Amino acid sequence: MAMDLPKPIADYFVAERKDGAATARCFTEDAVVVDERRNHGGRVAIEAWKTEVSTKYHAVAEPMAVVEEGGRVVVTCRVSGDFPGSPIDLRHAFVLEAGAIARLEIVP
Repeated sequence: MAMDLPKPIADYFVAERKDGAATARCFTEDAVVVDERRNHGGRVAIEAWKTEVSTKYHAVAEPMAVVEEGGRVVVTCRVSGDFPGSPIDLRHAFVLEAGAIARLEIVP
C-alpha cells in the first residue's frame, strides 16, 4: 500500500531492509528506540539493536496505515520473519525532530 509517510520515516523503512548502519543514520544522535520493552539510546546502540534483530528474526515490516496522534506519527505495520506468531501487526510510534527520528517505540 502506497502511503504518504514523512521523509525520515519513509527513509527508515527503506534503510531497515539494508542494515543496522543505514537504519541508525535515520535517527538523531541521541535518539531512543524502545523495542521488546528494552531501550536503545544513541546511534551506536540503535545500529547494534537493528543488526541483532535482523540477524535473529529476519523481520520485514510492511507499513499498512499511518495516523498522527499526540505529537507522534504512528505507523501500523505487518511484520513477518523468523519468530513465533509471525506475521504480527505492530505499531511503530515515531517522534521526529530536525528532519530525523528522535524516538521510536514498537509495540503490539
